[in-house]
Amino acid sequence: MSAVALHHEEAGPPGAPTLLLAPSLGTTLELWDPLLPALARAHRVIRIDARGHGRSPVPPGPYDIADLGADALALLDRLEIARAAFCGISLGAMTGLWLAAEAPERIERLVACCTSAHLPPPSAWEQRAGSVRAAGSTAPIADAVLARWLTPAFAASDAGAPVLARLRAMLLASPADGYAACCEAVARLDLRAQLPAIAAPTLVVTGAQDEATPPVHGEAIAAAIPGARLARLDPAAHLACAERPEALAALILDHLAPAEEP
Repeated sequence: MSAVALHHEEAGPPGAPTLLLAPSLGTTLELWDPLLPALARAHRVIRIDARGHGRSPVPPGPYDIADLGADALALLDRLEIARAAFCGISLGAMTGLWLAAEAPERIERLVACCTSAHLPPPSAWEQRAGSVRAAGSTAPIADAVLARWLTPAFAASDAGAPVLARLRAMLLASPADGYAACCEAVARLDLRAQLPAIAAPTLVVTGAQDEATPPVHGEAIAAAIPGARLARLDPAAHLACAERPEALAALILDHLAPAEEP
């Protein structure tokens, strides 16, 4: 499948090191809004809507993670960026793992948040895709999905209630065909054999209460990538960038900081 022209937004100083941010299944680039002030102080931050989401094109399926990776590479080419750091969460991090393994010359550093290299059973993803297609909307699966994005205590708090409302609006606005096709891409996902080939310095972040991609998935990724570091956010569920933005931004910035001279 041909690459699509991803919708993207930029922030930060021109000429600064580039950081590409990729959101989760069912969300848009606005997912990263809480981290943007911290990340854009010293980085050219490029946030993307994945294919099938937000303001990016919704081509006919099927999609694979390789298609999402090719879209990101096409954006880098269009912006004349030879190398960039990449940070993704959930589906976005799956895309980052593919990029770091298959296009290592383009990825300077990698942050993979709340994700997996292999997330069976495929039937669960196929059923979710079927429900969304049949309804022409993500509404039938919204409550079940949202229940795993934030910890219950945070979602019910004064700080968490507006966050949950914003996430619900993003999920319900997701194009049905694009969301379903990305579900099917996750159903086919298996990057386990590629992980040992990743050479970019990698940080893997897990959420202690993440039921969508439990910490064992991140632990397996970190164990398979040579030299990878593992960080655990507690409390945090699946969308740690929404629940713990300050803590996650600090981890990302520490990982992107230039190594000190010996």
